[in-house]
Amino acid sequence: MRIVVALGGNALLRRGQPLTAQAQRENIKTAAHALAKIAINNELIITHGNGPQVGLLALQGNAYKPDELYPLDVLGAETEGMIGYMIEQEMGNLVPDERPLATLLTMVEVDSNDPAFGNPAKFIGPVYDEAEAQKMARDNHWSIKPDGKKWRRVVPSPLPKRIIEINPIRWLLEKNTIVIASGGGGIPTMYDADHNLQGVEAVIDKDLSSELLARELGADLYIMATDTPAVYLDWETPGQRGIKSVNPADLANHSFAAGSMGPKVSAARQFAEMTGKVAAIGALADLENIVAGTAGTLVSKQVVEMECY
Repeated sequence: MRIVVALGGNALLRRGQPLTAQAQRENIKTAAHALAKIAINNELIITHGNGPQVGLLALQGNAYKPDELYPLDVLGAETEGMIGYMIEQEMGNLVPDERPLATLLTMVEVDSNDPAFGNPAKFIGPVYDEAEAQKMARDNHWSIKPDGKKWRRVVPSPLPKRIIEINPIRWLLEKNTIVIASGGGGIPTMYDADHNLQGVEAVIDKDLSSELLARELGADLYIMATDTPAVYLDWETPGQRGIKSVNPADLANHSFAAGSMGPKVSAARQFAEMTGKVAAIGALADLENIVAGTAGTLVSKQVVEMECY
């Protein structure tokens, strides 16, 4: 079975943890143990978030003059290499030596007319108290928005149109390679008037980009691994209940927070509707059971009536 697993930000860095290489490596080591178990009998493609890492590199860049700052597409490429290296190394310590791994820098095309460029909404970087966030925004010409009780920087998040390196990814899978690709949603790029490819000051949502990757690769299962065991209705109320299985059309009748579960639900619905295959959302620790269909929220056109836990 061909499986795409999108690792949520918690798999790399939990809220409140220091942005150190060691903290990230320890979290990735935990994720690698879960991923290695399903890699034994399946083709596996791994994607991941990069919001805190891009934010850290952007903060480090403030040591330079304003005209010397590195753009977000370059920072995204840096984080793809850094995080991919750690995942590849930790996975390599667990899978047989004859099973190759490869991290592929992945460019993703976006539309220059995407409305997201007029409404920055993608969180990157660390969280701040409101007063500190306001000061950072003034000093660095950032857009900021509340993220729970804290504040964070926001940047444009256009929809992904095309995975540019899709053929090399296919070639690697044909050689039984575990592929780490499209990290952080991929490197945002677009074509200019002369049809020259160029980077874009944006961050693509990794769940939507991973969905496009899964669809173009003909994946049998698309999993978004997060820190909750399922998608919940009436979240944080006395009547909250986890969804076990649901038809994508039924899922469209419910709303979910744009800053957390919303993009995952949208990606799951789109994959299930367009491919007829299964999308799943659940806890990283439950990954084996999600593959077996006994954990997480499973989204499929084959489901007749929504079932809850």
